[in-house]
Amino acid sequence: MNRFFAALIALVFAVPATAQTNINLGGIAADPSAPVEVTADNLNVDQDTGSAVFRGNVVIGQGDLRLSAPSVQVTYAADSGDITRLQATGGVTFATATEAAEAQSADYNLASGLLTLNGDVLLTQGQSALSADSMVLDLNAGTAQMNGRVRTVFQQDGNN
Repeated sequence: MNRFFAALIALVFAVPATAQTNINLGGIAADPSAPVEVTADNLNVDQDTGSAVFRGNVVIGQGDLRLSAPSVQVTYAADSGDITRLQATGGVTFATATEAAEAQSADYNLASGLLTLNGDVLLTQGQSALSADSMVLDLNAGTAQMNGRVRTVFQQDGNN
């Protein structure tokens, strides 16, 4: 069992399921300086607001991170043109090689490394799962805070 689920088990038994919980997500890491690749069926750009909306089969990749959704609004920095924020709606999947998260919407602030998932959040790692109403992941620190009704399923490997 890895660090994530070991820390999570300790928290589940120490904190009521409806409380706010901090957990260690050691498997998720991000490199905000890595290039961001976006593919979609349609793109609308508004240079006045510094934003673009990608619609239809949107897939965004940055390093090992992947985000897919029906619609994603991308906000750009006025001075550099760099992407500063991604807001996905309509059912979102966010994945790395070892973990995946699903939610109704996601807001990823590249500068701060914060990924906020809202609505029927489901985090999976292997056969284990964790769900809540919302989750804020700090990708730089490797931590998360889950809010709402928190539910867990742990699969044991039997070789302890």
